[in-house]
Amino acid sequence: MLAKEARLRTADDFRSTMRNGRKVTSANLVIYLKRVPGTAQARFGFVVAKTVGNAVTRNLVKRRLRHLAKSQCPAVAEGADVVVRALPGSAKLDWIGLTQEFEASLSKALARSSE
Repeated sequence: MLAKEARLRTADDFRSTMRNGRKVTSANLVIYLKRVPGTAQARFGFVVAKTVGNAVTRNLVKRRLRHLAKSQCPAVAEGADVVVRALPGSAKLDWIGLTQEFEASLSKALARSSE
């Protein structure tokens, strides 16, 4: 579980990150990254729509993404808000495939945000 300080919790946080952040799209994930000066650490939020699958499938995808975000949290620079949106194909990926796609997309988003 991500710490309370490492989570996006309000709809305004999600909305502003998705509207104003850098967008990186892969086959099964969309990552929005927005730099926020003055925050102590990176914050993550997850969007897994009903198109991904039933409740059990969606929760599995969210748990996997949360674990990946927790492991990548130190690599993300301080003062960044990240929203990860899972696309329907993410439910069919195995753990290794999801990990590779998440890490590649996140590193691409970090590179684009520093430009």
